[in-house]
Amino acid sequence: MRKNIQIAMVSALGLIAMLSSCGGKKKQQAASIVEFKTTKVSKQDVTMESKYSATIRGRQDIEVYPQVSGTLQKLCVVEGQTVSKGQTLFIIDQVPYQAALNTAEAALKSAQAQEATAQLTYESRKQLFDKQVVSEYDLQTAQNNLLTAKASVAQAQAQVVNARNSLSYTEVKSPSNGVIGTLPYRQGALVGPSMPQSLTTVSDNNQMYVYFSMNESQFLEMSRKAGSAEKAVAAMPNVKLQLVDGTIYGESGTVETASGVVDRSTGSVQIRAVFNNPGHMLRSGSTGNVIVPMEYKDVVTVPAAGVVQMQDRHKVYVVDKDGVAHSRVVSVMSQINGKDFIVTEGLEAGEEVVAEGASMVKEEQKVKK
Repeated sequence: MRKNIQIAMVSALGLIAMLSSCGGKKKQQAASIVEFKTTKVSKQDVTMESKYSATIRGRQDIEVYPQVSGTLQKLCVVEGQTVSKGQTLFIIDQVPYQAALNTAEAALKSAQAQEATAQLTYESRKQLFDKQVVSEYDLQTAQNNLLTAKASVAQAQAQVVNARNSLSYTEVKSPSNGVIGTLPYRQGALVGPSMPQSLTTVSDNNQMYVYFSMNESQFLEMSRKAGSAEKAVAAMPNVKLQLVDGTIYGESGTVETASGVVDRSTGSVQIRAVFNNPGHMLRSGSTGNVIVPMEYKDVVTVPAAGVVQMQDRHKVYVVDKDGVAHSRVVSVMSQINGKDFIVTEGLEAGEEVVAEGASMVKEEQKVKK
């Protein structure tokens, strides 16, 4: 009887252990299945927007230097003021230059008087020579004196022109339409042509140049597709400008030129776009981001969160009909819009891939969709 009871207890314990083992396996299998978001890829037309850091410059940023030396007597503008071409910006002490002009004009009058006297002397000598009263030597001497007097008049006239120009240069005028920059010098400062810093900068901001750099490989890809670098620039679409506060500028820009030299330090090509600036919102020296939209026809795209980057390779996880994830190396375009990659090789339309958290997936892991 006791033996039968022992056999029954052993059998019960074995059954409990077997049931516990089966339950553990089921729990382990359930734990190995992880839920991931998946998507079926398809061919479609997409527009990828790429951002590039940019610097903004006026179409003309002209540094204004004085052409004469002297004490700065008056500042006729303030920083940030809009000015017109030829408008007076600064006035330098005019007294010494006015005096120089007066002296030059007096010297001119003296030279003209001497010329008039020499002219009379020459005409008198010529009449006397015709009557054979004076010698040819006397006539030639009078003629030479007249020529010398004429040369003195021409020299005096040039001095008057120089003095008048110097006086006009005391009024420093704007070389173009634009906006005044900083004003580092104040009334009473001694200024001159060789000064280390300009009086100010006039920025023509009716149109603004926006400079950004594109990776050499991207630009090479565009150039190869278009046939040449010039054709690639001409084919680029209108671009947008994102300002420092994150807003998009109201005017679209046109890409005009690309540098013919690759920057060795960055491996990039500098590109210039031009934006109209009717409200003068854009300021020279500002920064932002240029957004370049590029259209691609009939391409396969994969969410960026579904791509695992390993140095120079990219990998996705393809989910088979049984829900098992298999890694696959794919080729993608270097351009990314922050949301999607364009797959050029390794993936076909209709295949299902992990769309989010691909870096967490293990090889041949069961994926719950």
